[in-house]
Formats: sequence, structure tokens, C-alpha cells
Amino acid sequence: MSLFKLRGKLSDRQSLVLGIAGFVLFVVFWWILSEVFAIQKPIIEGYTTELPSSLSTDSLDIAKRDSILQVDSIKFANATEYEKVYPLLPPPLKVVRSFPDLFQKDELVTNTIRSVWLNLQGYFWAIFISIPLGFLIGLLPLFRGLFSKQVDALRYLPLTALTGLFIIWFGIDDTMKIAFLSFGIIVYLLPVVVQRIDEVKEIYLKTVFTLGATDWQTVRTVYIPSVMSRLMDDIRVLTAISWTYIIIAELLNRQGGIGSLIYIKARQGQVEKVFAILFIIIAIGFLQDRIFVFLDRRLFPHKYMKTAIGGVKESQYGIYIILGSTMLFLLISVMIPGLPSIVGTLVGLLCVTSLLLILYGEFNIYKSKQQNA
Repeated sequence: MSLFKLRGKLSDRQSLVLGIAGFVLFVVFWWILSEVFAIQKPIIEGYTTELPSSLSTDSLDIAKRDSILQVDSIKFANATEYEKVYPLLPPPLKVVRSFPDLFQKDELVTNTIRSVWLNLQGYFWAIFISIPLGFLIGLLPLFRGLFSKQVDALRYLPLTALTGLFIIWFGIDDTMKIAFLSFGIIVYLLPVVVQRIDEVKEIYLKTVFTLGATDWQTVRTVYIPSVMSRLMDDIRVLTAISWTYIIIAELLNRQGGIGSLIYIKARQGQVEKVFAILFIIIAIGFLQDRIFVFLDRRLFPHKYMKTAIGGVKESQYGIYIILGSTMLFLLISVMIPGLPSIVGTLVGLLCVTSLLLILYGEFNIYKSKQQNA
């Protein structure tokens, strides 16, 4: 097959070879750019980094600092040894070498877990609010007439300009960050829910109407499966937006998290660590995307399988238990703040059991595919 055919498809081998080649080209181009922007920094013994005298109004400080700067300038001009530094773009190898320091000194694992947990909570509340509201507005003319214009207008809000309001409403701690992240997702997800309801094919509605289905039966058998199966793809896309907002939220009150860590490293001029943290965020986003793909395949198997196979039900039950127990835990943590430590242990045990159920289901799915092959 020609590699330049419009919308042509690559074979598995071509995809693998081109993927590796593209990665190598990316690394080489990155390394070349880092060398282009590198500078030679003179090595000077006893060099001082005191602030210039223009920042002080005291005459003695001005005289002292000016004399120091004059001596430093002479040392700088007479330097004979230099070292290469990368103030703008670190080379790939330097970024890789910064990871051990991030793990050991900067508590990268702890900060990452904190950000992921905030992200998951924001996602939960956004989905918990958007889907019921979206169904009300999309299905009932009363609510569509009352609120559809306001929902469409939400998308034009400059969310970063609302951070001051969220601090006033929710304080400066994690509650504010979760609320800000949830709102940032809601303004995009809520109109999408309404749009997906409008896109439900008329033939399905006519079929259930002919069969004499009630309004609730129509919602349960047509609208919910059709909308939710399409909504999974929209939620996957929003993972990138959610990480943007969690970084902004963590900058408001630097109590930990990847957003806080990346800000500190940028202020300290440790550019290689900034790039390392960015790659961590990309890896987490990719992992989240794969998880959503797995959920989509198991919760809506009709999109991927022509016939039913064994093991899907067990996997679905495990997923539903994990999602339901997590939802219950988050709801209880809001309603009864002192109880989550007890409930958290029970939810953790329930999630572990559910994971075993999912693994059992996946094993059965694998066996079924092998038998049908």
C-alpha cells in the first residue's frame, strides 16, 4: 500500500516501524534544538549571586553590592573555563537523569497520587451533576426552555478568571480545587449530554413506541444506552482538559501535587525537571485514556462484539461495583466528614474484590475468544 494514499490504512508492521522511526526523529530533533539553544557558562570561584543594588535604597548596601558586582564582572571577563548549560531546552538524556532526584527528593509519587485523586474527585462530581441535568434538559421541553440557553452560554466563560470566586466560595484548600475542576468539566460535558440526546436515532424511538413502551421504558432502553455509549468518547477527550485545570488549581495554594511541583521547579530554573514532570502527566493521561477504552469495551460490548461471549458480565459487575462504591465513598465524605476513614477501608476491600472479579471475567473472555478463533 502507498504511504501517501489519502486516508490509507497502515499494516501492523508499517505502524510499528513508522512509530519507532517517528520517536527516533522526535528525540534527534529535540537533542539538536537543545544544543542550538545551549550556552557556555564561565566557571568562576567565589561568584556571588546577591541582588543588584537597584533593589535596595540603603546607601551602604548600594556601595557594597556595586563593589561586589564590579569584582564579579572582572572575574567573569577573565574566566578561562566554561561549562555547557541548557537554560531553555534540556537534552533528552538530562531529562531522563532528573527522574531519580524527583523520586527521592521531590516526592514525585506522593505528589502524583495527590493530583490523580483530586482529578478523579473532580471527574466524579462533574459526571454526577452533568448527566442527570443533561437528561432533564435534553428530554423535557420545560427544562430545555428554561435552561438550554444558559447551558450553551457556560462554554464562553473564561474559567481561569473565576479562580477568585471559587476561593471566596470554597476557601483555599482541596474543596476549592475539586469544585473548580468539576466546574471546568461541567461547562463542556453538560452541553455534550444534551447534544447526544438529540442525536439518538429516530428509528429506535419509533420501534419502542410501536412496541408500546412507556416514557420510562424508552429512557431506560433507548436513551440511556445510546447516550452513555457515545458519551464515553467525550469523557475520554475531557481528560486533557481536566489536567489543565488541576494544574491551575494547584498553583493557587501550593500544598502539594504535580501542579505545585512543576511551578516550583520552573521558578528554580530546573528546566529538565519541568520536562520530566510534563512527561509524567502525559503518561498518566495516556493511562487514563486506556482505562476509559477498557471501560467502554466492557460496559458497551455491542460497539465491539457481534456476538455475546462469556466473561463480559463478570467484568461488568466488577466495574459497576468499583464505580458504585467509589461514588458512595465520595458522597459520604461530603455528608459525614468524620466517617471516610472507616468507610475508606471497606471501599478499598470492596474494590480489591471487584478487581479479582474483573480479572476472572477477563480470563473467561480470553478463553472464549480462543475457542471461537
